[in-house]
Amino acid sequence: MLTDLQKLLTQDSSIEGNARPSVRPRLGRAPRARVALVALLGTYACVAATTPSPTDTETPNLSAASSQLDTDPTDQASKPPWAARRITGYLRSRDGVPLKYVVLLPAKTGRFPVALFATGYATGSVGGFSPSLDRMLVEHGYAVMGLNVSGTGCSGGDHFSVYGSNWGTDGYDAVEFAAGQPWSDGNVGMYGWSWGGVSQLATAINHPPHLKAIAPGMVITDLRLDETSPGGVNGNFLYWAWGYFSQPCSAGQQHCVKGESEYAGLLQHTWEEVRKTAEADHDALCLRNLKRNIQLEQENSFERALFEHPLRDAWMQSEARQLNLQTHLISVPVLSIVALTDEAMTSREGYYQDTLDPDRTWMLQSNGPHDLYGSSEVGKVLVAFFDRFLKGAPNGFDRTPHLTVWMDTHTNGTGFEGYMWSTTPGWRFTSQKLLPAVQPVSFTLTEGGQLLTSGPGRGEPDAYTYPMPGAAVNVDVEHPAWGPMPADWRKGSLAYTSPPFEHNTVAYGPASADLWVSSNAPDSDLQVTLTEVRSDGQEMYLQRGWLRLSDRAVDEAHSTPERPALLDRPDTIQVLNPGIPVLARVEIPPFAALLRPGSRIRIWIDTPSPRGDFRFDYISWPATNEIWHDEKQPSRLVIGKLELPDLKIPPVAAPCGKNMTEPCRRDPYLN
Repeated sequence: MLTDLQKLLTQDSSIEGNARPSVRPRLGRAPRARVALVALLGTYACVAATTPSPTDTETPNLSAASSQLDTDPTDQASKPPWAARRITGYLRSRDGVPLKYVVLLPAKTGRFPVALFATGYATGSVGGFSPSLDRMLVEHGYAVMGLNVSGTGCSGGDHFSVYGSNWGTDGYDAVEFAAGQPWSDGNVGMYGWSWGGVSQLATAINHPPHLKAIAPGMVITDLRLDETSPGGVNGNFLYWAWGYFSQPCSAGQQHCVKGESEYAGLLQHTWEEVRKTAEADHDALCLRNLKRNIQLEQENSFERALFEHPLRDAWMQSEARQLNLQTHLISVPVLSIVALTDEAMTSREGYYQDTLDPDRTWMLQSNGPHDLYGSSEVGKVLVAFFDRFLKGAPNGFDRTPHLTVWMDTHTNGTGFEGYMWSTTPGWRFTSQKLLPAVQPVSFTLTEGGQLLTSGPGRGEPDAYTYPMPGAAVNVDVEHPAWGPMPADWRKGSLAYTSPPFEHNTVAYGPASADLWVSSNAPDSDLQVTLTEVRSDGQEMYLQRGWLRLSDRAVDEAHSTPERPALLDRPDTIQVLNPGIPVLARVEIPPFAALLRPGSRIRIWIDTPSPRGDFRFDYISWPATNEIWHDEKQPSRLVIGKLELPDLKIPPVAAPCGKNMTEPCRRDPYLN
């Protein structure tokens, strides 16, 4: 069992929770959440406005024998104390672009399997995204290699790509380069999350010969529905803040940051770290490339591209922006890490796991934030996975359950990295099947704000005032919490609550709120929040979904009772006729919850509101929306019930408010 394997790894691991290295802190989620507010108040981070001269961007001479820059390979200026050696350089991509890499080597001599992390952040300059995770890999005998893809950080290039095909081709070239180096034994795996996860999928689709396994976490394989417009509701504001570089500096200034980097977007913050490391390494080429890349990002930024492509057009459907159409091509073993209550993206991940070989795929899911990957417990699973498929160790990982779900995951760590590194599951369940079947369980909406477990709904439609955004949730990921209820929340929202459960019920996977809705406006946006109402009067957040009513058309052939599949195409947009109810299936992304006897399940229906890093540009027409629930228009909630043999449930529930990104509040109806 994976649990036994993890216990063994815990005993063998030389990384202790209180023995993490001292590292340069990276941008925490709380400052990241303040980006937009500070920007709007006029605090600016500045960069050079001048156009680089030809000498700023020229490609340096590369060694024909190794495709590596003639650079000092033993520069130790930025070597962490736990790595025996730090090698930096530039490899040449198939397009002739110099790509910056850094390698951290273990203390022992010889050749090592390589763990590659490829992103556009700081990995090509200072190592991986989590120094503690890098250290764990190095101390377990892996050469850790970071790479900046073209057009980012220290690397060259003439274009900043928004989920472009170069993410995969750059990854391919880096894998093959790494396999041929004197410090490599030829076995390469990829790890990391977010950008670093997407680049793994894009690379594996291209089948580099020396890629042995990948471990992508928190990925986006359907850019629109996973991230920028879940349910068709525009959320591009997240990317505006992420890539915020603001106003150019005055003439002659190359790098200036007012108010320190915490006021900049994540991309600028990490590129500030790139600049600092390049200065310490005396890497003039990196500084020239970085200056150019800042300008390229402003010319073709994420937010600019998303404003130019607000719907699912040919651009949105192409390359790495729709990776789930290509992930069936992946043939190497995959370890998929999923944060079910991720504050920076949805947990649907384009459902790319459905396309993989279930016998060569393992999935670890948990409540928790986007950076959960950077935890010691995930690190132990990652090391075991790599030991099996990169080193060939007979550790039994290939015989472990293909699905592991951590429940009641929590942390006692302090500081951003410590908060993530100390993450611990309260308990877990497993399945030998990667995608276990669930039993659809329906709850019918009816008058009086009830969810019926049997029988038809009845009563007149329930109306609410639109737009009145509901309560925010998880805006500060290190202090997950509900925001205050709006003053007129009883006018601007509806809630439907089930009777108490009589038996332990594991709700798992996506859910669907099938709502018959009418409005006196031509369009409107729905937000459906799923909660558990506990017997002690506390209400715990479980998940949230959205839908733009004009984007409600579904692909019946690929939909299930608990998972609607939106067509989400410009030609399927349908405006509303005033007062005429339509069926709107709101997808609630995957979640996992144990509903104990005495607990009730509830859905809230209101206007999209902040959730984590999401800020929605919802339809602003004032309207009165109505939810119908009679025999002719039967609105319902459908969840998936998972039944597993030998399920060991803790006798006592975790204290409300302890779980990461599953905050609690007092039931508003009791106030």
